[in-house]
Amino acid sequence: MTRYFISFDDGAMTFPEEDLPAVSDASHAVVEEARAAGVWVTGGGIGEDRVSVVDTDGTVREDPYPADHRRVGGFCVLEVASREEALHWAARLAAACRCPQDVRALIDDPAA
Repeated sequence: MTRYFISFDDGAMTFPEEDLPAVSDASHAVVEEARAAGVWVTGGGIGEDRVSVVDTDGTVREDPYPADHRRVGGFCVLEVASREEALHWAARLAAACRCPQDVRALIDDPAA
């Protein structure tokens, strides 16, 4: 089994605000189906636009990225048997959230 990071960019949800309850219901339904299928690991929306970067020396830089820098708006981690299965769930999430989803395999750390 491989874990996949499925995410969408902040600002990718461009539907009218009055559609938010329907989008929320649809996305939560997919999450519940993923939980019932035993593939859900974690996920959620990222509500704060502020970014703190902690450098190797401990220095903290606040919001160092330009306004046009891509930022994650929401994500989930699913553990599935294949990339095809991850793509299937991503397609379901894309339809529910009404925005494209990025799909990336996570690398297991055998020492962890």
